[in-house]
Amino acid sequence: MRFVSLGALAVALAAATPWQSPFYLLLAAVAGTLFVAVDLTIKRVRRPEWVSAGAILATIALLAVGVAVSGGPHSPELAWLVLPLGVAAARFRPQVVLVALLITLAALAGATVGAHTAATVNSPTPVIATAGLAVSLLSIVWAIQAAELEQREAAVLDPLTSLLNRNSLRVRFAELAHQARLSGRPISLLLCDVDSFKQINDTYGHDRGDAVLVEVAALLRNQLRSFELIYRFGGEEFLVLLPGVGSRRAYEVAERLRKAIEAARPGGLPVTASFGAACASGRSVSFETLFKKADQALYEAKGVGGNAVFLALPEGSFATFAKVAGR
Repeated sequence: MRFVSLGALAVALAAATPWQSPFYLLLAAVAGTLFVAVDLTIKRVRRPEWVSAGAILATIALLAVGVAVSGGPHSPELAWLVLPLGVAAARFRPQVVLVALLITLAALAGATVGAHTAATVNSPTPVIATAGLAVSLLSIVWAIQAAELEQREAAVLDPLTSLLNRNSLRVRFAELAHQARLSGRPISLLLCDVDSFKQINDTYGHDRGDAVLVEVAALLRNQLRSFELIYRFGGEEFLVLLPGVGSRRAYEVAERLRKAIEAARPGGLPVTASFGAACASGRSVSFETLFKKADQALYEAKGVGGNAVFLALPEGSFATFAKVAGR
């Protein structure tokens, strides 16, 4: 999009050449060269944001020079000074964009009041209108960015528990699986299902059931470390990814989570949960396989009455605490 914007400016300058100096085409060429250099550099540096910020500042400076030499407050390029601000608003956090706004306004003042004081004092309207345009553009871009972020969050966050949902799971698992294949390290997957949840809804109502899910979600999240990922997989079922964690440690984590739920009484009720765990390493990591094994282990846990943890073993059997502890 930067090159579309720059191309539009270059075409406009070329079309206006019969009525003004071709000097402005030189400025457009310099700006184009700058953007090409940024695109070639930005992927190879450790702090790409500094490269982008430098390019934006350089563009503001070039436009300010063009405005100053083409009439200041009466320059046909006056409004173009706000364009780099739109790029900054789409790329940087609000504090940085506010700095960019101040720099833009300073460049505007320098190119008009500073370079053409008398003309600006006699006819300040174009300068005032351009300053207002800069602030308006900033507010519009921010509103669009906020709406986009809200839509992204809605797409990947569960509205009830604020946990990540299954829409974001596949992409993240693909990243972890790629890392596991390169390093040979394990990934474990836990499936958690709140026991007798339909009975909770039927007996106490859906509001109480929702409260149970919210408290279980918060409890699970607080029990996990920052790199251990939890998702609401659907209904009363939660999924936990444990990168770099082997089968025995995965079982221990699931058992700790099971005990925490039982002790906490979510929603003020004697709530329990069942867990199924599965583990794979290196090139054998596959979401479909891991999920299927964890789901089968969860079925085994439900089969003994719930409030249990079962681990899927490589040979296709399942283990409870006594068997895992002895491995």
